[in-house]
Amino acid sequence: MAFVGKGGSGKTTLSALFARHTAARQGGPVVAIDADINQHLGMVLGLEEGELPPPLGSHLTEIKEFLRGANPRIGSAAAMVKTTPPGRGSRLLALDPADDPIQSRFSATTPEGLRLMVTGPFSEDDLGVACYHSKVGAVELYLNHLVDGHGEYVVVDMTAGADSFASGLFTRFDMTFLVAEPTRQGVGVYRQYREYAADYDVPLAVVGNKIHGPDDVAFLREHVGDDLLVCLEHSAAVRAMEQGRPFTLDDLEPANAEALAVLLKHLDGREKDWDRFGRQAVEFHLRNARAWANRATGEDLAAQVDPDFVFGPTRVSPHR
Repeated sequence: MAFVGKGGSGKTTLSALFARHTAARQGGPVVAIDADINQHLGMVLGLEEGELPPPLGSHLTEIKEFLRGANPRIGSAAAMVKTTPPGRGSRLLALDPADDPIQSRFSATTPEGLRLMVTGPFSEDDLGVACYHSKVGAVELYLNHLVDGHGEYVVVDMTAGADSFASGLFTRFDMTFLVAEPTRQGVGVYRQYREYAADYDVPLAVVGNKIHGPDDVAFLREHVGDDLLVCLEHSAAVRAMEQGRPFTLDDLEPANAEALAVLLKHLDGREKDWDRFGRQAVEFHLRNARAWANRATGEDLAAQVDPDFVFGPTRVSPHR
């Protein structure tokens, strides 16, 4: 699942709180991914800068080489783009680090036991010549090749605003939580998301944040209607966490702790639609191939689509 919203809405903080809550309550594997251009999720999860994992965005060739495996439709890592779907012979991933070399190599364990992966910030070499979507492409490749099951969670802190619609990444989630402050700017991002997502059956729910009272709730309800799932109140405990002071989930106000439980229950109530997942993976790959990728690679990337490959748990096989 993904947390999205305008810059400053609190989506990074909510991503961290939800990941911590889920890891504490469910006991199953939880992976948090920082896919925001501002790389702050690790800090909010309690990691120092020197404890962060190697960035996915700086190891794209290595990741592509591993994922393509023995897929005869992909001749080289250079021919893989962010939307390249798996096929027979591709290496599929699981959320257990013992069965997922990508996670094992590119994740760090937080103080509370969940695992963090990061796209990485812009480097000096990137400035002025690279687009951040090239780094986020590593996340799209990872999710395209991931076979997750019930009780397993990937929480992605996305780029701000409507930037995630620049690729098919927005279709890779079973649930998208849009974090909205009770302001015109906050609900403006919601309207953009709702419009873009409408044609792709993207499940979307609004999470009100930094709420100070009933008037704020009423404002959000007026503008987003039934898409408003739950609200989190302005929190002294969260402010302490953001300032680096000691914090545990037990410090949360009861209403905010209950809001996290509502989010988890809502997510758990959804069944993963593998047919839609596979169909949209192919759709966006073909779209990217026509728009730029064929020209960039010098190949017809439509040939990478394996018509006999079935997305989902039935396709899991040992990659070793």
